[in-house]
Amino acid sequence: MDFQQLLNSITPEIYQQLQKAVEIGKWPNGRSISDEQRSLCMQAIIAYDQRNPESERTGYVPPKEPICAPEDNPKPIKWDD
Repeated sequence: MDFQQLLNSITPEIYQQLQKAVEIGKWPNGRSISDEQRSLCMQAIIAYDQRNPESERTGYVPPKEPICAPEDNPKPIKWDD
């Protein structure tokens, strides 16, 4: 089975289990995951996420709006005399 076939066989339930395993460091049966397993799970999670729109992917952070957005019609500063 190649990597693409493996990705096609991942169901949403398996995807959630992989996420949880990476998050807590254990498989659903309670056994610890090795560093190599964690790395492979993260690769599978990232590759699986590529199917989703960017805003729905794991770790997505929406862009921030500028604090001081430029105004369309800037007003001149008036100094009191």
